[in-house]
Amino acid sequence: MPPQTARASGPEHPRWGLRTRVLALLLPCLFVLLAIDTWYDYQAGYQLLQDAHDQALLESASALDERIAPGGDGTIGVQESLDLQTLLEGSGPPRIVLYAALTPLSESQASGHAAAPPGPARMLVGAPDLPTPPPGAVHERGSLRYDAHYRGQPLRVVALARTLRDGSGRPYHLLVQAAQDDQPRREAWIHALGAALLRDSATVAIVLLLVWFGVNHSLRPLERLHRSVLARAPDDLRPLDAHELPHEVAPLVVAINRHIDARQQLLAEQTRLLADASHQLRTPLAIMLTQAGYALREPDPALMRETLHAIVAQLERSRRLCEQLLALAHANQPAERSVPTATADLNQVAREVTLQYLPLAREKQQDLGWVDACDGDAHGDGTATGPDGDAAAVPVAADAAELHEALANLVHNAIRYTPVGGHITVSVRVDPAGACAEVRDDGPGIAVDRRAGMFERFAKGSAAPDQNGAGLGLPIARAYARRNGGEIELVDGDPNAAGGQGLAARLRLP
Repeated sequence: MPPQTARASGPEHPRWGLRTRVLALLLPCLFVLLAIDTWYDYQAGYQLLQDAHDQALLESASALDERIAPGGDGTIGVQESLDLQTLLEGSGPPRIVLYAALTPLSESQASGHAAAPPGPARMLVGAPDLPTPPPGAVHERGSLRYDAHYRGQPLRVVALARTLRDGSGRPYHLLVQAAQDDQPRREAWIHALGAALLRDSATVAIVLLLVWFGVNHSLRPLERLHRSVLARAPDDLRPLDAHELPHEVAPLVVAINRHIDARQQLLAEQTRLLADASHQLRTPLAIMLTQAGYALREPDPALMRETLHAIVAQLERSRRLCEQLLALAHANQPAERSVPTATADLNQVAREVTLQYLPLAREKQQDLGWVDACDGDAHGDGTATGPDGDAAAVPVAADAAELHEALANLVHNAIRYTPVGGHITVSVRVDPAGACAEVRDDGPGIAVDRRAGMFERFAKGSAAPDQNGAGLGLPIARAYARRNGGEIELVDGDPNAAGGQGLAARLRLP
């Protein structure tokens, strides 16, 4: 089994579909965006909730602070009674704990010239063991805000501090605190965060479903195209309909249609070639069958030998026809070149073809000559070298074997259609249009209006003295020339003669 077949029949690696590719690209992005959005929601929401609770604590602390002032006897105290309860006592939701204390100050401390020492404090109201403000407490809008622990429970505390004088003018440092258990607040926010995550997850799921259904809807034209292609007969090479396809996929279908059209043309060409070959081979087979029957019935050995010679000649023509048909089929195949085309010396190829056909030309007493490009200046710049030199005289980017086959058919045609005693000249040159190999003869020529049709298969010149040719030489030569980026053209053999004398077949290559 060839390596290509073995690889083709092996197990195919699974490929991701378009839906999977889209989801694989979207899912990580959506989850990253969800995580970022959740983090920002957590930060913003928690801060908002914290500010709301801190405001409630601040209002409670401010209410207590407003009630603390010197009384009628000059001492500082709470002027109105308050219903104060401590934290974590009893059942039900945690309540706000209030605390107020006075610390005596000196005059220098009251004026701010010296720091206030901790000193002994006199409690006015509340829990005496409530944590005092730490050194790193945040000062915001005239209050101190900080987190602390009280009796093993987390607290959120807002404190107000100011200097107050009693009736005798003695300065005191007043500290008012309002605290509340922070754990329920955090639990409430975690619950809200869970609800937000659930909401965001539902949004992501809805987006994924919309993407899934959107991709399915977009792929429906491709699925219909897939079903229509599977329902086709093996020989149905009609173009695929690209009208309903997305514009991103339409160019692919257009390219496939071009490939189908090229394949259809190739199949049609092969079908015509088979039909023409069958038609051309039918006649010599019928002639040989008739000749063989005649030989079987002929008692005279001399006549029988003559008939066998005729059969051999017919077999030789049939063999030549089969070789030409195979060459034409090969030449019409598209060239598959995975590496850059090698450089061939057109001058050397023409020289080899001329030497090959010298014996055939001598049999018809024809003068077959060759003009070496190295005898003159092939390039017009003095750079041409001989056929055995280090450099190619006329280098072309083409396959040397295919150039040899193309020129061989041109020379063979010239020998066949040029009468006895005629002249045939093979030459190679370089002109502004590119490299050119020319086969010129002085035979009957071909009318200008019939030259284009001579490249059709099995077309023959009506003025040819030898009608045994199959009419495949020019089609084969053109097919090989086009495979290598060149072209074949027919011109008058003698441009100075009225109406043309002879014929010149030119093989042009870039």
